[in-house]
Amino acid sequence: MDVWIWAVVMLAGCLMPVQPVLNAWAAHALESPWWAAFLSFAGGTGVLLVLALAFSGLPSAKAVAALPPAVLWAGPLGALFVTATLVAVPRLGVFPVMVLLVAGQLLTAVVMDHYGWMGVPRVPLSWSRLLGGALVLMGVLLVRR
Repeated sequence: MDVWIWAVVMLAGCLMPVQPVLNAWAAHALESPWWAAFLSFAGGTGVLLVLALAFSGLPSAKAVAALPPAVLWAGPLGALFVTATLVAVPRLGVFPVMVLLVAGQLLTAVVMDHYGWMGVPRVPLSWSRLLGGALVLMGVLLVRR
């Protein structure tokens, strides 16, 4: 078992509620969720540029040319995620936003797994997966203000 991967993912999960709060602070100070999201992405881009160059160097032109066009949606999806959370957290609170995010992630994940969308291994829908998803959705209702 890859314990270190579990630990890193757990740490990333622990940091997820912190990011929208920091971004909301920036949005308040800058009086704009758009500039706050931009600031967040600029900082992340800088860190990733240094890490990518340090550990991988530049990708080849052939590798870049072989990218499927759909990968260009990753950035806009990230921008939507960051902006939605930084706007929602001051209005709803951190916990309800995180629960809603997890509910949305699980709903999408179970459908993706069931149909094998985007090349992921196909894992058919089961009663235990349905029950798990239903319990998360019930959690969303329980944490509402």
